Amino acid sequence: MREARRDLLERITQFALKHDLAVNSTNLALICSALSGSHRQLAQAFAAREISGEIIDQRWLDTLVRLEPEANDRLSELDTLMEALESTIVRFGQTTQNAAEETGGYRKALDQQISAMNTAQGASGNADAVSRVLEISRTMLAGIADAHSAMQRSQNETQALRESLAQARAEADVDHLTRLPNRRAFERRLAAAETQARENGEALSIAFCDIDRFKSINDTHGHDAGDRVLCAVAATLDKLSSDNCFVARHGGEEFVVLFYGLAKVQALAKLDGVRRAMAAKQLVNRESGRAFGKITFSGGVAEVTETIEPRSALARADAALYRAKEEGRNRILTG
Repeated sequence: MREARRDLLERITQFALKHDLAVNSTNLALICSALSGSHRQLAQAFAAREISGEIIDQRWLDTLVRLEPEANDRLSELDTLMEALESTIVRFGQTTQNAAEETGGYRKALDQQISAMNTAQGASGNADAVSRVLEISRTMLAGIADAHSAMQRSQNETQALRESLAQARAEADVDHLTRLPNRRAFERRLAAAETQARENGEALSIAFCDIDRFKSINDTHGHDAGDRVLCAVAATLDKLSSDNCFVARHGGEEFVVLFYGLAKVQALAKLDGVRRAMAAKQLVNRESGRAFGKITFSGGVAEVTETIEPRSALARADAALYRAKEEGRNRILTG
């Protein structure tokens, strides 16, 4: 068993090095699932790709992830778990609040009763019995006061936990390099936008954008410089963001854009304006002073509402992006 695990690890390492793939959790999970045979469809896809001699690169892996239903199911499961956790926290907070209010009421009533007994003690003929009752009552009052304080602390902790969960959910939707929404946020937005567009009888288009020759930028200038280029492209695309346009980083050097109320030809025209603006910029590596040269991206656009199955639009946009690359890059095509 140990030897088998070591052999699998070596095969995964050799595969990643052979195809110059980034070492990250998504890539390693895909490669492991394919090479171990635990995911039959992935294993077949990898084998067919190698047999045909077609390139296995980050772009192809990203496409596999994007079009893989199980990946989207995992995102939905994560959302469901987080919603269940938030619901549990809300119920617990309400329970502690109710308990705190009840103990507060008991405490006030008992305090009033002890005061009345203190007043009556002087007029009573059985002072010892009254004193014992007062002592017991004071002990109970102290216990209730401690319980009340503990419940108030629980309320404060619950509120802090809810705020932390809200922050975690927000951060889970953000790409930490570019600060754009990430793939998880995009998947949720796509589902909601598709439903809304069909209900309102409106168009909805999607575009995939990929930075041209990004590997060459990393190889020539280093990964830190590559990250700055990613941020520059992200900032340029983010200018599209509005109530009618949603921009996210989908992974690697790829971005995705949703166009509300626009058919694919209109979306192409809008995105092409951003492409021209990006190509006109002169970016310089501020560490070395060397020019990056022209930084461009290619794109593929498809109309989600053209077909019944929304995910087919992703495949059409992806195919259009491949064609844009093959036809010379720095262009936007429709699928």
